[in-house]
Amino acid sequence: MRNIPDKNVMLFKSCLVSGEYPGVESSTKYVFDKVGIEYIADDRQSCCTGLGHYSDVYDQFSTTVIGGRNFNIAKKTNHAKIAMMCSTCYAIHKKVAKLLNNNEKVREDVNNVYEEANLSEMKYEEGSIDSSNNIFHVIELLYNKKDEIGKNIKIDLSKFRIATHHACHYCKIQYEDAIKGFRDPTILDDLIKSCGVETVGWYDHKRATCGAGFRQRFVNRDLSMKVTSDKLLSLNEEKIDILVHMCPNCQMQFDRYQPFIGKELNIDFNIFHLNIVQLIAFLMGADPYKVMGIQTHTVPIEPLIEKVK
Repeated sequence: MRNIPDKNVMLFKSCLVSGEYPGVESSTKYVFDKVGIEYIADDRQSCCTGLGHYSDVYDQFSTTVIGGRNFNIAKKTNHAKIAMMCSTCYAIHKKVAKLLNNNEKVREDVNNVYEEANLSEMKYEEGSIDSSNNIFHVIELLYNKKDEIGKNIKIDLSKFRIATHHACHYCKIQYEDAIKGFRDPTILDDLIKSCGVETVGWYDHKRATCGAGFRQRFVNRDLSMKVTSDKLLSLNEEKIDILVHMCPNCQMQFDRYQPFIGKELNIDFNIFHLNIVQLIAFLMGADPYKVMGIQTHTVPIEPLIEKVK
């Protein structure tokens, strides 16, 4: 059984969160503060390389060297419980930890790079960061605080039809640690339930990918848009008002392209897209602009806010 932390947490910054939906980071901090999770964020950390790695720009060794450096920063700050806002950061670093712990040659080669760069203090010691007990997704920490979340809810969204989109890089890559299942994942549904709201639960295409596939949205655009549109059509049939995400790449795929796909199909989807931490922060009464950052969204969130006033 994994020990989910509420202290000594390093909140790992995400390039997609920072560049596309910075309100996800401010919402995470807002909710962490509300439910009593002690954390730091450290500007010395590096990107996980995810976008480049899955586009064959960074090879696995380069990604492992960078991941080991991030682990070193976490350990130095005595915040070695690393919480990811992005599912790709989560999957990348879990794999890096497994490689550094289980492959002696990889570990030696990585440490040689540090030594050659006069960074011998960064040398990785086997077992110092465990893939299961040191690397978490933010939703796991929040799942462990469901009761505290429920005590802070101020807004009722029970009249809205809400569905969840569970990220592939949480449920389909490092799935052995996924909380609340990976074949029919429900961790987001359970978190929303702790806010006093029931989701629709299972729906057709619930486990389907968002369609982004990192480079696929660029090199196989038609296929990428087809996958995204299939899921939007399924959600539209269910008359979904809000789709809740746990990964900025998924959120970007739906939020940025929903208007484009709607125009192509001549359908007005009217689906709002929120990260789970934005949703929880909203229900706790957070400022939509200063905390949730809704001004960065393509599909306007203001109509949703107006409906609950």
